[in-house]
Amino acid sequence: MAYLDGDWLELATPSGNTIRVLKASHPRARRLRLTVSTKGARITYPQGTHLSQVNAFLRHNADWLEKKLGELNLVSEPLPPLRVGTAIEFPLRGEMTVLDWDEGAYPRVVAHDGGLTLEIPRPHSRALPVARGLLASYFETQIRRDVSRWLAGYVPQLGLAPTALRIRPMKSLWGSLDTRDRINLDLALALAPAPALRYVLAHELCHLKVRNHSPRFWAHVESIFPDWREQRDWLRQHGAMLKAELDRLIADVAD
Repeated sequence: MAYLDGDWLELATPSGNTIRVLKASHPRARRLRLTVSTKGARITYPQGTHLSQVNAFLRHNADWLEKKLGELNLVSEPLPPLRVGTAIEFPLRGEMTVLDWDEGAYPRVVAHDGGLTLEIPRPHSRALPVARGLLASYFETQIRRDVSRWLAGYVPQLGLAPTALRIRPMKSLWGSLDTRDRINLDLALALAPAPALRYVLAHELCHLKVRNHSPRFWAHVESIFPDWREQRDWLRQHGAMLKAELDRLIADVAD
């Protein structure tokens, strides 16, 4: 049963837990949609949808919702925000990296042995949004560099290729393959070790062969990436922190 509590619904799960779900009607929504992120669960629905329909949808998806929230292992303590001039540590390619600041003739990210430096020219009136945009572009470049190299090996093996590659922040997924055979990858994968990114790429490439998660699909994944179980488990254990780290670094430019 789901109980109404202001803008939230409280869902009692079969296992005896209670999940709070943020409810939100949307004028362009065409169907009920349930999403899970590091910030919790959210249900979006068309305006005018009766609460009983929302409740029924939540009850039907209670097991899935509880499983997804468990996999994310939600971060309980918020990370300190990105502040101009204040150095921070964050994971990059699976290794803790120092991010510091400096003045420069033009905005750029400088990679060096000690980590990354954000060079921002004066005046600093828009330094924070500029810095976030620079980091987002830098992370995307890192992912594209690796993916282009791996695709050269995987495409001949599979005999199929994606039509495009899109990299963007994703709330709960690590990757997806759309109906036009375009692969979407989560920008947070730039913060993960390279094998975790490679697993997600292999996973989505195998959906070109099999669109579901049947044994035949996993056999294809096994054939091109035998260590997939280890990397899937790594993402389940550390994924919430990666997404939270990305959110504090580029929140203003995320979708």
